[in-house]
Amino acid sequence: MTTAPVRETTHLPPLTSAARRLLKHPRLMHYNRLAGLVIAANLAFLWAAWPLSTRTLGHAALANLALAVIVRQQYVVNLFFRLATWPPTTWPLKIRWTLGKVYHFGGLHVGGALAGTAWFLALTVMTPNGPLMAVGWTLLALLALIIATALPPFRSRHHDHFEKVHRFGGWTALALFWTHTLLSSAGPPSLAVLALVTFSVALPWLRLRKVAVRLERPSSHVVLARFDHGETPFAGSSTAISRSPLREWHSFANVPAPGEPGFRLTISRAGDWTGAFIDDLPAKVWVKGITTAGVANIETLFTKVVYVATGSGIGPCLPHLLAAEVPSRLVWATRDPRTTYGDALVDEILAVQPHALVWDTSRRGKPDMVRLAYEAYRDFGAEAVICISNKRLTWQVVHGLERRGIPAYGAIWDS
Repeated sequence: MTTAPVRETTHLPPLTSAARRLLKHPRLMHYNRLAGLVIAANLAFLWAAWPLSTRTLGHAALANLALAVIVRQQYVVNLFFRLATWPPTTWPLKIRWTLGKVYHFGGLHVGGALAGTAWFLALTVMTPNGPLMAVGWTLLALLALIIATALPPFRSRHHDHFEKVHRFGGWTALALFWTHTLLSSAGPPSLAVLALVTFSVALPWLRLRKVAVRLERPSSHVVLARFDHGETPFAGSSTAISRSPLREWHSFANVPAPGEPGFRLTISRAGDWTGAFIDDLPAKVWVKGITTAGVANIETLFTKVVYVATGSGIGPCLPHLLAAEVPSRLVWATRDPRTTYGDALVDEILAVQPHALVWDTSRRGKPDMVRLAYEAYRDFGAEAVICISNKRLTWQVVHGLERRGIPAYGAIWDS
């Protein structure tokens, strides 16, 4: 475990040009660019197809809302990651840097939802039929509620309510779309698209099951959950678990051990649900869906990477460190690691990362994570930095490095 003091004389590289820094601004991140691209494509279609019939409006609305749903489907997400990480490391770094932003695909979801709602509003305004109009305005009110509760200020403060509105509101909206489509006699193509969307929504729930879990609690802050129900997910994927499947779900990074069946989840105390889980250890939990690729899967685009983690952020990093598919260096800041996570887990980490910098915040205080990340990036000769932490620190590290011309990646909390 490396405990060398930080070299305070280390200077961060200079900021890039104003134009390049502008493109790295959070408001212009790839997530927002993709949403803007979808809106722009719809505006181009509006200009090219004007004047529009009600049938064209209906098709445009359905196409966009289908896009919003399907890009969130787990198999589609995994396909995005597979395609984005296909290029070899011999490709130019600028191209690989951009491909690594594949996890911003949620911008397509946002753009499709906003454009689809706008098209459906135009369709409803032009609808003369009484029953069809009633269904249309009911559906629009529901879509407006879903969009309003998905806005970051509400979602971050009331995530459980956002999740319930998105789930139950989405199911109700889908039923209303079926009703509207059948009443409007839209034809086989529309029915085929709706059937595909319905299957996409239902598929994760068709794999719902309750499974046994073995739990180890090294401290009151962390539980290590071990699963062995016939599934061995790929490194860097996540699994959603629940104690009440209709109320709330929580996703955690899967940690498979190379050559062994099953996997582990690292669950830390980070709210009411995780706190109750740690205090009242269940014998079984619900799992659903398909294991889905996470941010750190973009590591294979680079020759060497630095993993920066704080606290239980070590969980999503651990499967990649164990798999050692890409040479990596770990920087981990956490409170009293051995007491919090147990000697076995810390020793397992150090066995595969003997040169890791493990910063004990209970003894050394909070470090400058941007500086630590840069020092590891420079000394290790890495091509990219992957940060797994809380929202504030992740954005601080990612944007702090990217504004200096260093590829950096981290979660964007869009779900």
